[in-house]
Amino acid sequence: MLRSYLRLTLFALGLLIGIQVPGFIDAYSDHVEARRLEAQLGLAGFQETAGRFFKGDLNALVEHYRASEDAVFQSDARSVSALVERARLLDREWRIMEGPWYAQAWHVLVGANSEVRRQVWNSYRFQVLLAPEAIAWGLSCALLLAWIIESLFVLLRQALFPQRYRRRRRTASPLPSKR
Repeated sequence: MLRSYLRLTLFALGLLIGIQVPGFIDAYSDHVEARRLEAQLGLAGFQETAGRFFKGDLNALVEHYRASEDAVFQSDARSVSALVERARLLDREWRIMEGPWYAQAWHVLVGANSEVRRQVWNSYRFQVLLAPEAIAWGLSCALLLAWIIESLFVLLRQALFPQRYRRRRRTASPLPSKR
């Protein structure tokens, strides 16, 4: 009986964890988009200058600032270069998050920028979504977690107590004859 309750608890835990997946992916996507727009706004003035003097090439503007004898321009080169790199990173993240759901999930799990993912995690509010994709994620995670834990339990039990669970061949006893 206790084992049944443990299974039920594991299933419920997996369900609650799985329901969080779509919400976290949406929060990550929203965070990336907001940061990307913020980075574009921060670069707007430099983009305008690059458009006027360097045919829109921000890298050429940064190199021009670096080549300058003026320490202020050299300092600005580092700042603008950091802004350009941040904007590229966020644009790449945003493009990935515009893809199919499985690519988004895989990216958030293994390929996401760790700094951005940590920021999203720190600000994420756990919620119970009743959207179809959240329910599907929840049931999938619940079944997977329950199956993995149950399989590990059975394997561990068989490894620790091999004689107890060895299957014995049973032979059927003959039925009594009716005469």
